[in-house]
Amino acid sequence: MKYLFSIVVLCLLASCAGTHVNYDYDKATNFSNYTSYNYFSDMDSGLSQLDEKRLLRALDSTLQAKGFLLTEEPDFYINILSSEFRNASNNAVGVGIGGTGRNVGGGVSVGLPLGNSGIQRRIQFDFVDAQKDALFWQATSESGYRENASPSVREDRLRVLIKKVFSKFPPK
Repeated sequence: MKYLFSIVVLCLLASCAGTHVNYDYDKATNFSNYTSYNYFSDMDSGLSQLDEKRLLRALDSTLQAKGFLLTEEPDFYINILSSEFRNASNNAVGVGIGGTGRNVGGGVSVGLPLGNSGIQRRIQFDFVDAQKDALFWQATSESGYRENASPSVREDRLRVLIKKVFSKFPPK
């Protein structure tokens, strides 16, 4: 019984995974050529105005800590796209009963879904060279999202997300 309980707890923890980030960039890019940035003037992030302000504050502080300057004539522009989707629960535990006897068999199985199908948020960051108008770096993050979270929780989650996304920028 302890063994079954341990498996159930492990499956629940696995279904509550954190932020996943995927990166892509142009290997021919010399990232040391970029020192300043700005945002596209017509950027429509898909976030609420308050969440967008929180995200931009966290992004500005992270990039400035890495030595980048926010200017009117930047070396690259940033575009941010966001979308929300409901994550389907793909974990299940099967409980079965079966029996056999003299070439006759039968069985019953019931699937019990684990974890809930919560709301996920995907945020994509595109860095576009201002001179060439070409994408040179992109990161996409997926993480859990609670619509009813308090402002301080939202800000903390966005700060953690930005820290994780930009932990590998610029690429070595």
